[in-house]
Amino acid sequence: MNLNKIAVVILNWNGKKLLEQFLPSVIAFSKEATIYVADNASTDDSIAYVEANFPAVQLIQNAENGGYAKGYNDALPQVEEEIFCLLNSDIEVTENWLAPILSEFELHPETAIIQPKILDFKQKTHFEYAGAAGGFIDKYGYPYCRGRIFHTLEEDTQQYNDTTEIFWASGACFFIRKNVFEELNGLDEDFFAHQEEIDLCWRAFNLNYKTKYVAESVVFHVGGATLKSTNPQKTYLNFRNSLCMLAKNLPKGKLFPIIFSRLTLDGIAALQFLVKLQFKHFLAVIKAHFHFYARLPKMLKKRQKIQQKQYFQHNSIIFSYFVKGRKIYSEL
Repeated sequence: MNLNKIAVVILNWNGKKLLEQFLPSVIAFSKEATIYVADNASTDDSIAYVEANFPAVQLIQNAENGGYAKGYNDALPQVEEEIFCLLNSDIEVTENWLAPILSEFELHPETAIIQPKILDFKQKTHFEYAGAAGGFIDKYGYPYCRGRIFHTLEEDTQQYNDTTEIFWASGACFFIRKNVFEELNGLDEDFFAHQEEIDLCWRAFNLNYKTKYVAESVVFHVGGATLKSTNPQKTYLNFRNSLCMLAKNLPKGKLFPIIFSRLTLDGIAALQFLVKLQFKHFLAVIKAHFHFYARLPKMLKKRQKIQQKQYFQHNSIIFSYFVKGRKIYSEL
């Protein structure tokens, strides 16, 4: 196994406390990697802290805070390793977490993207929301995971201790071959943050690359460290970016019927926010739709020539979950 074949790149923005807590585990258990901290123009003393305490860590200083997508797009051209690991700053890694990933890449050239098993740092017996045991989308673009459907999180009873193909890998801990990242022109900066990793995986899928889940590699994710799930801005980004992703990647014959259906379903979700008196979230959905309409011509121009038809396993995760009461992946 080649040393320094992989680059672990931690995107940081005013995250000194997270670096203090989690960077030591990354350094201790990542001997196979070169470790980078890519700083998104922080105004705290993150950079000074890393320089003083971890001189072996490579620093990349971005000129501005362009969010997750632009942050990595600006930083990764400065990284030479063959495999990138895009790692959230609120991830605790475990011993031997990199070896199974490197092995999978070396044995399977068609595998372009990998995620590990992602468990909850705050409840380590359970899967974590952002990725769990590998992601999928339904016909209408709603994401779900093995181990997590909406807000139902499964206990890890080794039911997903496998290596298997998935549709999308979590941006919390996202491994991708450098050449594939470059071929795909990186992350879509128009997303800013949220679901840009699903869009990237879908674009890779359309080019016949495979995305895998490798359970032998385990990490623990705090989740919500940068943007809480109760934040209306997160609601806005998720609804807007999901629609943008559909516009870019849906097969031609499905494009407008699926988007029309999705807009209707989003409208129902907005009404639920209104009934619950969550006015800021209701307005966030409305704002997301108007901003999507404004971006639609640009998103349509980004469509690839190749659009794979069978991008989903299940027609409607909403129907399965809310109507049929199927709360866990094995019940779907």
